[in-house]
Amino acid sequence: MVMTAIQDPPAAAPGARGVDLYFTSAGARLRYRDEGRGPAVVLVHGWTLDLSMWDPQVGALRDDFRVIRLDRRGFGLSSGQPSLDADVADLAALCRHLALGRIAVIGMSQGARAALAFAVAAPSRVACLALDGPPGIDGSTAADDDVPFARYRALIRAEGIDAVRREWASHPLARLRTGDAGAHALLRSVIARYPGTDLLTDRASADAIHGPIALEVISVPALVITGECDLASRVHAADVLARRLLRSERAQIPDAGHLPNLDNPDAYNRVIRAFLSRHTNAHP
Repeated sequence: MVMTAIQDPPAAAPGARGVDLYFTSAGARLRYRDEGRGPAVVLVHGWTLDLSMWDPQVGALRDDFRVIRLDRRGFGLSSGQPSLDADVADLAALCRHLALGRIAVIGMSQGARAALAFAVAAPSRVACLALDGPPGIDGSTAADDDVPFARYRALIRAEGIDAVRREWASHPLARLRTGDAGAHALLRSVIARYPGTDLLTDRASADAIHGPIALEVISVPALVITGECDLASRVHAADVLARRLLRSERAQIPDAGHLPNLDNPDAYNRVIRAFLSRHTNAHP
C-alpha cells in the first residue's frame, strides 16, 4: 500500500478578508481565518461556538492588528476530539504554521481556559491575555453548576444534536440581551454548526477540560472581562481570576450578558483595542 502524506496548504498572506483556511494538527483539520496587519492577536471561542462569533471584533481591529481566529478542535468546521491539552497543542501548531512570534490571546468562556493553559505552556509566545466570561479556573466549581453537561449528554443520545442545540439556545449563557437582529442571526448560525462531538465522549475525557491551571506562573498583562448582566457565578469567577493573576485589569461591559462581544460590540471593542494597544506595541 502506498501512503501519501497530508500536507498543509501554504498559509495565505495576512490581510485576506473572510477567507476560510485550514491547517492540520495532530490528525485534526482545523479551520482558521487570518485578517489584517500588525501585532498578531489570536481569538479563541467558547463552547458550542466557532470563529464566526468574532465577526464584530475583526472589523474593528484588522486595520491595526493581525486578527487570527480558529475553530477549536471538534467545533465549527474543525475535526477532532475537543480537550484542553489539544487546544494548547493546536494553538502552538497554529503559531508554527503562520510563523508567529509573540501573540496576544483573547479567550472567551471555555476558550479562556485554553488561553490561560497556553500561556502556562508557552510563556515566551504570549504578550498579553484577554479573558472573557471565564468559568471557575481552579477546579473548585463543578462545570455542571453553569452548564448541565450531563443533561446534554443524555439528550444528544436520546434525541440527537438538534435537540441539544434548541435547548442550549435558551440557556442564559447562550442568550443575547441586544435587540440587534444581525447579532441574533449570527449566534443562531454558529450554534447550528455545533457538532456535539464533546458530548459523545466519555465523561472523564470531557471533564479534563475543567481541571485547575497554574495561574501563579502567568506574568503577562491580563484583562478579565464580563458583561454586567452575566451569570453571578461567572462574574464571581472573573473577580477571583483577576485577583489571582499577577498583572490583571478588570472590565465590565454594560448592557451585556455572557456574550458581550455580540451584545455591546462597540463598548467591547473599545476596551479590547485600548488593552491591546498598550500591551502589544511593547512586543512588536
